[in-house]
Amino acid sequence: MSLELSQKHNRDARPSPVPLLDVTRGNQPLRDEILGAVSRVLDSGQYVLGPDCEQFEHAVAELCQTKFAVGCASGSDALLLALMALDVGPGDEVIAPSFTFFATASAVWRLGAHPVFVDIDPITFTVDPLDLESAVTPNTKVILPVHMFGQCADMSSIQNIARRKGISVVEDVAQAIGASYQGQPAGSLGDIGCISFYPTKNLGGFGDGGMLTTSDEEIASRLRLLRGHGMHPRYFHQAVGINSRLDSIQAAALNVKLPHLPLWNTLRKKNADRYTDLLTAAGLHCRLILPKAVTDNNHVWNQYTVRVVNGQRDQLRNFLATQGIGTEIYYPIPLHRQECFRNIASLSRDLPETELAADEVLSLPIFPEITASEQELVVAATSQFYAQYGDARSTTSNQSVVADATLRRTRSA
Repeated sequence: MSLELSQKHNRDARPSPVPLLDVTRGNQPLRDEILGAVSRVLDSGQYVLGPDCEQFEHAVAELCQTKFAVGCASGSDALLLALMALDVGPGDEVIAPSFTFFATASAVWRLGAHPVFVDIDPITFTVDPLDLESAVTPNTKVILPVHMFGQCADMSSIQNIARRKGISVVEDVAQAIGASYQGQPAGSLGDIGCISFYPTKNLGGFGDGGMLTTSDEEIASRLRLLRGHGMHPRYFHQAVGINSRLDSIQAAALNVKLPHLPLWNTLRKKNADRYTDLLTAAGLHCRLILPKAVTDNNHVWNQYTVRVVNGQRDQLRNFLATQGIGTEIYYPIPLHRQECFRNIASLSRDLPETELAADEVLSLPIFPEITASEQELVVAATSQFYAQYGDARSTTSNQSVVADATLRRTRSA
């Protein structure tokens, strides 16, 4: 065989790359409709908080079963505006998980308040209500649970604590639009819900965008005021707000995409179920701890996140990368370990499940349009890794390691 033919054979023999996410697959079928909606905005000249924004706000309120929805510039701004509307400021404490994206805590910090980091439930990766309750002090003003990876936190327990203590609840719904808890939509489970439309989300736009949901009319009015420099009427400022308004072009595109969200979330669930079946059939449930949807939750699978035990997470990730398979670690450094928060007194709290998750989690490719053959490639490559680089212990020993770890997490949860 010639060198040229040999190289071609080797290229053809390599598995096709599997991206962590491919937003173009979902957007491409809607391209003409989206471009039409954007063109109408361009022709209208109403580029900020125009009719498309109002339409989108009504649609999101209906989806979340809240009375009001208020558009803003990003999910990060939604968190900030929610805390501003609840008058969070210096001397106040906001309880949040350490295992989350930075924006959850940065919104607290920007207002001069004190983020108090608590541990997570080892099964759902969401805030642990028992640790949360132990962190409540007379200075606690808000509890900020995060619906991690598309699954709602234990909102019944959290709301019970909040009501008894007279504390407000702000939901971080960035990864969980369309999810529900005990039949109630995410975004309606607290005083305010904060949604992101960053392109990687289940309902992603073409840039930044955010939304706040609430059924409290006074809070909704406050949010509208604060997102526009605290100005009403024009040039009369009742409060010091921020500039965080939803662009009409983003709203127009999202209005086209929103009706497809239920189908996309259903496809994500089917793909998650397929991963679980394939990984189990390959015996990888004896090597990995697979994610689980809690019975009361409608999980919408923004991520399919496994736990890699025996300290092999980074090695597995690097191997999958050589096979053209995208993965990500959400999140490698918990917030209580970030340098910018090193002087926070609550760093002394023991967060063992958070620390362990940061060392073990690995998110596999999952999006509505991922194919069965692509998922099979992911599983085959993972099997190949363990066949080539698995540790020297026997399969029975590895099964025991995973079983023991799973049992410990189940008991903890």
